[in-house]
Amino acid sequence: MVQTSNKRCTLEEFLALPETKPYCEYIDGQIIPKPMPQGKHSTIQGELCPTINSVIKVQKMGWAFPELRCTFGGRSIVPDVAVFSWARLPVDENGDIANTFAAAPDWIIEILSPEQSHTKVTKKILHALNHGTQMGWLIDPDERFIAAYPARQQPLPFEENDSALPVPEFCQGLQLTVGDIFGWLKVTP
Repeated sequence: MVQTSNKRCTLEEFLALPETKPYCEYIDGQIIPKPMPQGKHSTIQGELCPTINSVIKVQKMGWAFPELRCTFGGRSIVPDVAVFSWARLPVDENGDIANTFAAAPDWIIEILSPEQSHTKVTKKILHALNHGTQMGWLIDPDERFIAAYPARQQPLPFEENDSALPVPEFCQGLQLTVGDIFGWLKVTP
């Protein structure tokens, strides 16, 4: 996508543009580039998808995707991790996973980068919740803090290493703690 935050266009015009890296998102008529992930962000994101998929994909409950474009509610965003329940996975005419995901994920996970606005990331999660997402997580590696956003409930704060994190209903059996998430950042000799 074009990397400028000043260009205004329609959603259809935005979706017709070629993809670029870093990815851009379409929010409120503007094209907004995502910041490039740094070490902590990339590590957590890289561990989350296979950890989630080792439980939910194997049991055909859902599928976690890194950096997947999701277009819904007049926006086109690229969550750090987008999780779709198995029943809502878009498929093409061959029964393969589709290229286009024109729906809000069932679970959206955002990992805060140092230069990212906490408010803007929270707004993305809230937009998804307003369009059918069951659960949102905002992970702040620097603060060692995770905010969980269950649909139609108050956000829940998690800081203690042994705190079990809530997951969407369709992910039952998946168990993660704050310590699991931030433990991935440790480099052991």
